[in-house]
Amino acid sequence: MASGAVTTVINSLALVVAFPIYLHFLGYDRYGVWLVLTTVLSFAQLGNLGISKAVMKLVAEEYGRGDIKGIQRCVTTALALLSLSGMVVLAVILVLEDQIIGAFKLTGENAAMISSLLPYIGCLSIYVFIVQALNAVPSGLGRIDLANYIQSLGRIVTVTVATVLLYCGRGIESLLIGSAISYVFIHVASLVCIRRIIHIRILRLRNLDVRRGKSILRFGGAVIGGSLMNMMLSPFNKLMLSRYAGVSAIPIYEIAYRGGMEVRGLVEAGLRALMPEISRIGANMTRGAKERIVAINKQSLKLIFLVGASLFCGVFIFAGVLLKLWLGDKFVDVLPHTLRIMLVATFVSLVGVPAYYTHMGQGRVHHCLISHFILSLINVVVVIVYAIISPEMIESRVYYAILLGQCGSTVYLVWQLYLVLYAAGDYSDKKLVNVTTG
Repeated sequence: MASGAVTTVINSLALVVAFPIYLHFLGYDRYGVWLVLTTVLSFAQLGNLGISKAVMKLVAEEYGRGDIKGIQRCVTTALALLSLSGMVVLAVILVLEDQIIGAFKLTGENAAMISSLLPYIGCLSIYVFIVQALNAVPSGLGRIDLANYIQSLGRIVTVTVATVLLYCGRGIESLLIGSAISYVFIHVASLVCIRRIIHIRILRLRNLDVRRGKSILRFGGAVIGGSLMNMMLSPFNKLMLSRYAGVSAIPIYEIAYRGGMEVRGLVEAGLRALMPEISRIGANMTRGAKERIVAINKQSLKLIFLVGASLFCGVFIFAGVLLKLWLGDKFVDVLPHTLRIMLVATFVSLVGVPAYYTHMGQGRVHHCLISHFILSLINVVVVIVYAIISPEMIESRVYYAILLGQCGSTVYLVWQLYLVLYAAGDYSDKKLVNVTTG
């Protein structure tokens, strides 16, 4: 958990450094084009099928049982599934190139730039699937700290390479090259860490396992359902902003949204350790295991309200000053207000994080899926209503849509966890198993 906080600070510093540099060399309009490309990459993440999260959970369970061959079969099968889905994603991106450009209402030089870079984004998406699955293995092996540090170093590699190339005049391609090199680094580092923890061979065809493939897809299906719902949040909002407010409005949204998420991540990153730990505990559910899970949730909420609330309040109060110091002459007056709304929204979502990871760790992924659905549904409905009634106001109303969605999602998650852990009464160990699996 401590590594999560440390790496989030590193990620936030990388973000603080990156935004002014990117805006300096590219400007709001050209940087908005890059964010359109990253939005396409976000949509492409649907091809991940939720497998990276499934790898983390299933590897944790197999490791808890001491089944090394099971870990090998799980990882190999996951990589095979991701390779197939990645090919499908690449084909879809290439076929729908004109539709993607038209959806964002891009014309002229911006449209030509997107057209030239889309094939590379498609190829990168395949590689990202593989890297994410490999990076999930150390987390399942109880070393989520190593996975966190590798991802943070990858972020630093991205910013460093992109900055050097931007300075050399390579333009928007610099960000694509920086991202690709960072994933190569994460790939190599993840393999080294896995080998240091446990000796497994993952490139063997005999490791392919239909039964484990079904388990991966079953768990991942609910996760990818949540990811599909998330497409109706940030990517959808960027699409609507591009259509009704122009591509230059996307960087403002990105700064406010990412700023709120980075502050949230200072606390949330540590809580990511809950899922593999609860998966390991829940592999053999007993009354003692249930009591431990309850205690973990209580301590997590204390951390959120004691540390998280103070952090959010400080950033909320000094938002204007911090943004001016950060962005300099690229500062715009609307940013402090939008960031404050996002801070409230992200803190509300942070309250639901312990419940989210507990549901996922115990296999109740359908609750996570429903929470994503609630968030996305509220966001989409509110944004579409404003697009119909007063499209000129959509740039400021998108943030309130996210806030309302986060409120609904968090209430659902916490309520469902209360029903399972607190309102279930006294159960025998057998009944506890039935509650967990059913």
